[in-house]
Parts: sequence; C-alpha cells; structure tokens
Amino acid sequence: MAKFSWEGKNKNGTVVTGEMEAPNEAFVLAQLRRQQVAPTKVRAKAKDIGFKFNFGAGSVTQKELAIFTRQFATMIDAGLPLVQCLEILGNQQENAAFKKIVLRVKEDVEGGSTFADALAKHPRFFDELFVNLVAAGEVGGILDTILSRLAAYIEKAMKLQKKIKSAMVYPSTILAVAVIVTLVLLLKVIPIFGAMFKDFGQTLPAPTAFVMGLSDWVRKYFLLGIGVVAGIVFAIKWYYKQESGRRNIDGLLLKTPVIGSLLQRIAVARFSRTLGTMVSSGVPILEGMDIVSKSAGNKVIEEAIAKARLSISEGKTIADPLAESKVFPSMVTQMVAVGEATGALDTMLNKIADFYDDEVDNAVDSLTALLEPILMVFLGVVIGGLVVAMYLPIFKLAGTIGG
Repeated sequence: MAKFSWEGKNKNGTVVTGEMEAPNEAFVLAQLRRQQVAPTKVRAKAKDIGFKFNFGAGSVTQKELAIFTRQFATMIDAGLPLVQCLEILGNQQENAAFKKIVLRVKEDVEGGSTFADALAKHPRFFDELFVNLVAAGEVGGILDTILSRLAAYIEKAMKLQKKIKSAMVYPSTILAVAVIVTLVLLLKVIPIFGAMFKDFGQTLPAPTAFVMGLSDWVRKYFLLGIGVVAGIVFAIKWYYKQESGRRNIDGLLLKTPVIGSLLQRIAVARFSRTLGTMVSSGVPILEGMDIVSKSAGNKVIEEAIAKARLSISEGKTIADPLAESKVFPSMVTQMVAVGEATGALDTMLNKIADFYDDEVDNAVDSLTALLEPILMVFLGVVIGGLVVAMYLPIFKLAGTIGG
C-alpha cells in the first residue's frame, strides 16, 4: 500500500484535503467519488528508499482481458450473481497469474468490497480506465452495458495495435536480414577475397579498396561499435525518461514526415475512443480527461489534453484548448465543439474514433507501400554494391588477360 495526499472540492464547493493509503491512484479517485468529493490533485507521497523484488508477478494479455470482459458482460446480462461470475471465469483461466487475481477479486467482493475497489488493488491487470468504468457501471446499475463497452474498446485497441505491428514486421525483418548479411560479408567473405587479391600484384579499384578498408575497420572495431550503439540506445532511453527529453523527442516524432502523421492519427483515435467510452459510461469528464492524458502515449499530446482538462475545471469548453494546442486537427476540434454544444459529446467522439481508425489503416498501408521500394533500393545499393566492388578486380584481371 502507498500513501497518497489529495485535494478536492466537496458537494458544497469547499476545498478539502487529506491523505489515504491505497494500492494506486485509481483507488483513491474511486474512494473520493464515493465520498462525493471532486478531486483536483492526487499525489503519491515519497517512499522510503529500498529494494523490492517482484518475481513471478505475471501479467495478462489484451486478448485474455478482452475475452474475460466479454464473457463477464454476457454472464451479468444473463442474471448470474457477480461472485458466481468471478468464480466461473477465474477457474477457467489458463493464465495462472490471472486466475489467481480473479479469484482474489472474488474473495474481496465476498468480503464486502465493491467490484471496482477489488479490481483497483491489482493495477498490473486492471488499469485506471477499467476500474473507473466498472465503478461507473456499479453506481449506475448498468455493469453489463459497461463491460460490453469495455470489451469493445479493448478489442478495437487490440485490432489497431495488431495492424501497426503487422505492418512493421516486413520492413523490420528485411532491415534485420540486410544488416546481418552485410556484417557477414564484411567480417567473413570479404577478407577471403582480400587475401586472394594480394596475389594479383595490381592496384585495386577505388570501390574495392574502400570496401576492403571498411571490412578491416569493422573487424577491428566490431565490439567497440556494439558498445557505442548500446551506449547511444541507453542514453536515448535515459533522456526519454526525463520530462523535458520526452517532450522534445515526442515533439520531434510528431514533426517527422509520414511517421509524424501516423503517430498523430493513432493518438487522436486513442483519445477519442477512450474519452468517448468513459463519457458514455457516466464517468465524470474531469476524471476521464485525467485518465486519457496519461494514456496518450505522447508527451506533447498529453500536455494538450491536460490543458483542456484545466480549461474544463475553470468552466470553459474542451474544444478551444485542443484547437490552441495545434496538435489536434481542426476537424476533430470542430466536431468536439459540436458535440459539446448539442450534448452528444460521447457520440461525436466515437465517430471521430471510427474515422481515425480508418485513417490509421490507410496511413499504415501507405507507409508499408512507401517502405517496400526504399528497402529494395537499400538492399540493392548496399549488398549489391559490396558484391560488385569485390568482383571489379576479377573483371579487371580478366580484361587484362583477354587483352
């Protein structure tokens, strides 16, 4: 259990503060909501320095969670008691770690805990979005509907992620093979040709001499090169963990041709789908925006959403700060403005999400189509160039003999 300090406003509008021991921030937010307190700030208090080893904690895949949620919704809709649903679903899980957690949740519910509070104790398996939607479903008496929406959300998020991963498999495989083949040529094959060329007693062509020098350099500094690459990767990861570093790198990625446009569409689709699901499920807009900002996946977009959340807390609209950020396309901000004005924000957000899911599909297809010729040219220039450079002396010797 961690200790959290919080600040918020009660139903009379009075600012109240306090501390609470809880497994995570989602649990604190859920408890404050039950106390009719609108939280404005929740922070984890500093912990004592120490070491914590957590071997075999396990995790759950998106597919397992989606199936669990879909089956749960069906059982609740059929009228089965909550505890019985948990027992049935827990016992049928093939994932031992997930089975243990589901049965533990069942025990907590039997002990008098709410379903949302029981889930909040296991943030590795159930994130803030899941917990908050379940809490809204319990309060509103529409748990089966909420679980169905959650399952649909997880399935669509999984589909989007799978689409992106599958599109990256081909170019990543080709690039990896190209690097391996190039290294094999430089480390093993070219030195054999080099020993043979020494017996020719002739000046080597410039391309061949360059490749021979490159081969010698790679063999001499191969381990050092691996160390330098590993150091660069480590430095980038360290820099990305810093707030300013993450902001700079994420901002640079958004400005990158082709890739930046794809990342923006993915972020907009995720923002719209997540917030639309939460609003339609009855989660307060401030809590929804807070959770959405944390799951944005990009620091620049996260800060834009956080500014929009602050604007809402001051009685303003969502659309204006989103438009000012210049991160969200004008079509998105205009549709959000229409949704706010008509009271159909959730419907409008889901329409935006559907549109941008299709946009991501098209962008991924375009990126794949663009990468294929680039990779072919890369393979031809690099590997073909190495092969031709090594055969130039043989062609020259054949010409001399023929002459």
